[in-house]
Amino acid sequence: MINDTKRNVGNPPLGDGGIRIYFDNAATTSLDEQVLNAMMPYLTEKFGNPSSIYSYGRETRMAIENARKSVAKILNAHPAEIFFTSGGTESSNTAINASVRDLGCKHIISSAIEHHATLHTIEHLQKCGEAQLSYVKLLPNGHIDINDLEKLLSTGKEKCLVTLMHANNEIGNILDIHAVGYLCKKYNAVFHSDTVQTVGHFPFDLRNTPVHFITGAAHKFHGPKGVGILYVNENIKIKPFMHGGGQERNMRAGTENLYGIVGFAKALEIATANYETDSAKIKGMKNYMIDELKKNISLVVFNGDPQGKSLYTVLSASFPKSERSEMLLFNLDIHNICASGGSACASGADTGSHVIRTINKDTNQVTVRFSFSKYNTEEEVNHVVETLKELI
Repeated sequence: MINDTKRNVGNPPLGDGGIRIYFDNAATTSLDEQVLNAMMPYLTEKFGNPSSIYSYGRETRMAIENARKSVAKILNAHPAEIFFTSGGTESSNTAINASVRDLGCKHIISSAIEHHATLHTIEHLQKCGEAQLSYVKLLPNGHIDINDLEKLLSTGKEKCLVTLMHANNEIGNILDIHAVGYLCKKYNAVFHSDTVQTVGHFPFDLRNTPVHFITGAAHKFHGPKGVGILYVNENIKIKPFMHGGGQERNMRAGTENLYGIVGFAKALEIATANYETDSAKIKGMKNYMIDELKKNISLVVFNGDPQGKSLYTVLSASFPKSERSEMLLFNLDIHNICASGGSACASGADTGSHVIRTINKDTNQVTVRFSFSKYNTEEEVNHVVETLKELI
């Protein structure tokens, strides 16, 4: 039997008593019930517009500013450096565009395995003639070549923006954010890091991290969808990305996502309080799945650096391609197992993973990303491995 732990609110079992096993937490996590409870008052009686001057508005304005202070304290940043957004994509777009248009960066250095929120933005700026674009070389295990990054920075004639993600959302590789940050400082470059997969999963000390922009999205750590943050280091000044009512201290116009912001802060608070316990449990489960796959499925290979500098929540595995395995994700879904081939941010388009194509040239393999949360169990891992044995 699969453990029928309650994973979220109102998620009914499938027909005939079937239980879904959810191993796609890098795409989104379920909403923590404590987070929902924190949000509920702002979905019901505390409904005032935060820009209104009367009591309904004042109490919701206070909720937003308390959330900002809470997030800033956890990340060891100043509250004035935290801006609430609709999520990681908006945050990265804002940081990258501002670096080019406001901070004078005419050369962008990135990698070929960034999230599309970054890749498509920098490609657009290049096509429009607003910035030159260079890609740093990658090592065979998917980590960036730090020596090549320094070479690109040292030989560039224009001011640079370096945009590299902290943890890759498909293979889990973790960037040495301090090493990159210090290189950027050495060459007077602006540094943006997409930290969507690490905020809520990794301790931050932004006062002692040489980075200009980081991003976060609540739905990656059991918060609500549609709300994120952009950290803007206090030593730089950028112009608004959205214009209108002057919300978010004139940086982002539009009525604030009140209950989302409250949910973001609560989810981050819970994730931080339980970090040691949850990360150890999830890392143990990931390593257990690696061992079980090795024991039970011949020729399985793992992408990236899964047991090295890697995020504990993500495991990318490639299996030999055959008539049975070619429809692997579809067949896993039929067996009520939720996993993915890569990023979930392609609106259902099955174009394959640009990350896997870049680091794994073997076209005779089928890749599945398994990503874990505190709600998963080893019993579920066993069931998934047994199902994979049948399907491959």
